[in-house]
Parts: sequence; structure tokens; C-alpha cells
Amino acid sequence: MNMVSIQRIALCVLLLLPAAVAGQEVRVVEHELDNGMTLLLVPRPGDPNVAAGWVARVGSVNERPGITGVAHLFEHMMFKGTHTIGTTDIEQDLQIIAELDALKEEIRVEEALLIERHRLGAIDDPQDPAERSSRHQQLLEDFDALLARQSELLIKEDFSRVYTGQGASGMNAGTSYDFTIYFVNVPANKLELWFWMEADRLLNPVFREFYAERDVVHEERRLRTDSTPIGRFQEQFDAMFWDSSPYGWPVVGWPSDIEGITREEALAFFDVFYAPNNIAAALVGDFDPDEAIALAERYFGRLSRGARDPAPPRTREMPQQAEKRMVAHAETNPQVAIRYHSVPDGHVDEPALVVLGQLLNGRTGRLYKALVEEQEVATAASGGQAGFKYEGMFQLRGTARQGRTPEEVEQAIYAELERLKTEPVGDRELQKVKNQNAAGTFRDLEGNFQLMMQLLIRENTRGWETINTDPPLYDAVTAEDVMRVAEKYFTPEARAVAIYYRKGGDAPADDRFTDLDDEERQQVEQMAGMIRQMNKEQLDQMLAGADQMRAQVPAESQDMVDALVELIQERLAELGGEQ
Repeated sequence: MNMVSIQRIALCVLLLLPAAVAGQEVRVVEHELDNGMTLLLVPRPGDPNVAAGWVARVGSVNERPGITGVAHLFEHMMFKGTHTIGTTDIEQDLQIIAELDALKEEIRVEEALLIERHRLGAIDDPQDPAERSSRHQQLLEDFDALLARQSELLIKEDFSRVYTGQGASGMNAGTSYDFTIYFVNVPANKLELWFWMEADRLLNPVFREFYAERDVVHEERRLRTDSTPIGRFQEQFDAMFWDSSPYGWPVVGWPSDIEGITREEALAFFDVFYAPNNIAAALVGDFDPDEAIALAERYFGRLSRGARDPAPPRTREMPQQAEKRMVAHAETNPQVAIRYHSVPDGHVDEPALVVLGQLLNGRTGRLYKALVEEQEVATAASGGQAGFKYEGMFQLRGTARQGRTPEEVEQAIYAELERLKTEPVGDRELQKVKNQNAAGTFRDLEGNFQLMMQLLIRENTRGWETINTDPPLYDAVTAEDVMRVAEKYFTPEARAVAIYYRKGGDAPADDRFTDLDDEERQQVEQMAGMIRQMNKEQLDQMLAGADQMRAQVPAESQDMVDALVELIQERLAELGGEQ
């Protein structure tokens, strides 16, 4: 998945609550196929394009130890083609895949021996090529030879080529804790192509290059996590915060699981979670709903319902009994992250927690005013509610000003939370937040892409109808509600704290983006490592997407887009100088 779309998804999800302006109702034509697949249609005459997508109700929470990362791996595999797309000879292709699977079974036996030797302390690194037996080495050479034979049959990026050749754009996908989503913009007169393409990759997928793609995921993990200033520490913080919940492992998966997932395990996962009864599709744009339903019946109707409906995750988070703390030294500005266990999406207390977060957040929010402008203890401060499908958390962050400490920022944040517990929020301040919600949401409903994404993400959790029914819940939040949830959830025993000191002394970290809040800065820093790995063509595409985003994102997100553009332009200038 490319970085432009990651940013677009992130912005869409951040703006998801609430989803409709008071008095403005989103009208959706809903149709359910006999196989259980849901179709959501919003016709908008006049736009020559259709934002088209579908969501599989599966994310990393549906995994288990041993196969973490498989949901994200499938996001990659779903672009590898079908029986008709991606290969010049499907019969030979399938035969080579079978031979690769058989060889991989033998290789796994050799790998298990190395892992056992490492467990007993006989070797330092089970990945060290020098420790392999001669048989192990021969098997790997035979495997590589088969891959070379297969590569002669493959048509790289064929799925994308077919779409772009017909005028489609923006094809991409993304995996989260709770869902996996696929989307593209297609010309209105090519809608049947979308139905055929998407049904074909669900009906006749060929997960070619499976083992090679695991290496691609490894590299993605390295760029997103290992190569960022605090990526590995954040991963550790996640694992510390969640005691038992599956939200405790990363969406990309643990390295040992990525290396060990078999194609058989992956196929079993696909059969359960990519069945039509676990999928919803959405179209927003210029099309006829009756024609779309007929196309859905013709193409998606061929999919067979799953043998059983997927079960939700069984393991729930254990109540936290004591504060948790983590101290790390990283190549970043000194800062603090504070998390409290809160509530999942749709909980009766979530509207009040969301409004509370909005009172704290932003340049006009309480945290920035108190910590940055008045006390001058921090350069940035933010906070907000994150309600996932099965669990929830409230996170606050603050970056220490030069000469101040993360602990001082931490205590200043606690003081603001105590104010919320004891002092009612004024009517004017509360209404201001609600007005900002309404304005931001109005912008978010204007674009076909944003609306399509919201429909699918909401359908994945509590149903698309919440796009209309949630706004009154947020409008109804009172000052008393804010005080009540602050008192209920912001307790010392329910929190985890991460303190970050600057590694190597007082040399400042990259502070070119001081106008960003902590969360935005971390996203930009994370993307900086990936930008360094892109070629000129990829950077040009990303720059074009970022320029398009300028007109779509709300004013408070413009600084982040500007920072992203600056990074891209700097890298393009470097590449120009290298030529």
C-alpha cells in the first residue's frame, strides 16, 4: 500500500466522529445478496467518477499468536492476480506453486533444527547462513530456481495495469486492527469492470509469490517501525498497555510470525474471513442503483457463502490494577505519552470522551493553551479518544520544551485532567467544539472518496446507519457528562506512561516540523524513512497525491500535508542532484 493512501485513510478515520451535520442525512440504497454480502449505494449525478471499495471485516484482532500479520499479508496477496490476471500460463504457474509449497515444507524442517539449536544456546543466530546444513543450502537453491522459473510467467502489477488502462486511479488498500479495505476510483462508464475485477480476485485468487511477499512485508516493517525514531518503542508500549487483548500485537505482525506463516495457514484464514458474508461494498458517484445491483448479483452473486460466520475475538482485556511505566532513550525530542483504558466504538460513554478529547486537542484546545502558551513547559501537546471495535483507549502526548523535562509535561497534563473532573466546561467552549465538529464533518461528506470510506468503516463496526444516528449523541453531550467520564476513566491505576529521553544527550532532534502536534509529527517522521526508499516516479506520484490532499483536508491538518510535501520535495531535489 502506498504512503499517499495511508495518509488519506488516516485522515478519514481521524475525522470519522461524528459523521453527519445536524439536519443533513446521508441517504443510502442498501442491498444484500443471497450469499450475505452487503452493497451500499450513494448515487451522486454529475460526477464522471465513482469511488468504489469494499471492506473485509478482518484485521489483526482476528489473528492469533503464531500467525500475527496474516491479515496485513493478505492485503498484499490480493493484488497478486487471479487465474486470468497476473500470469501468461496459469497451469504451469499453479504447478510451480505446488512445487514451491512442497520444497518449503522441507526447508521448514531445517529451519526448525536451527531454531532448536538457538534455543539451547548452541548458535547465536538461527538466520546465519553459515549455520545451515548442506541439505538446507541445497533446498534454498532449488527454491530460488523455482522462483526464477515462475517469474518468467508472471505479469507484474497486472491488476493495476488493467485498471489504469481503463482510466481508473487511486487503486489501493489498507489493513487496520479491525478491518481490511480495498478501493479505487473508476470512470462511471467502467463500473462493470470494477465488479468483474473485484469479484474475480475473491472468487479465483492465486496467491503467487507468497513467500517472496513475506520478505516485502519484512521490509515494510523495517521502514515503518525499525527505522523510525520511536517505532520499536511504540510497539513495546502497545504490548505493555494491552495485557490480554489482541490489540497488543502490531498490525504488521511479529517478525517470527511473518517468517513462519505457511500458505496453508493463510488460505484457511482467507476461507473464513474473505467469504462474502463477511464483506461489504460501497459505491459513491454517478451511477444507476438498479444497474449496480444487477451487476452485483451477476458478479458478486457467484461467490459462495462461508461455511460459518467468523467469530469475534474471544480474549478481552483484563482490568488493569496498577499504573505501568516505560522509560526509553531515542533519537527524538523528550516527550511523554499517557494512555488510559477507555471504551470501544459505540459505548454510551464514547461521545462524552470524544468531546472531552476535542476540548483538549488542537491549537485552541486546553492542552496547547496551558502547556505551550501559558506554562511554556511543552512545544506540543495533544490528546483524544480512540474507540476500536472491541476495546478503547484515551491517549495524551506532550513534547518537552528545551530545558524542561517529560515529567514536568506529564504533571501539567494531569493538572488539566483534574480541572475537567472538578470544573464544569463553559457553555461557549462546549458549543465551540460542537461547531468545529459540524464544520469538519460537512467538508468530510463532500468528497465521494471520504464518504465511501466512512460508509465501509462504519459498516464494519456498528453499521453504516451510524453516519446519521451518531451526531445527536455528540450534540447532546453536557458539561456534566464531560466531568463524569473524566472522573471515571482518568484514574492512576488505569493508565500507562511512556517517557522518552533524547538518546545521546542534548543534541536536538529534527525540529523542522515544530508546527505539528505529537501525533502528526510521528506520522511524518515515520513516512520520512519510507520516502528515502522511493524512486523518482514513486515520489512524483506521492507529491501529486499530497497536492490533491491540500484541497480535501481540514485547515487543522494542512500543516501535516505541508510537512509531507517538504519531505518529498527535499528527496526529489537530492535525487536530481545525484543524476
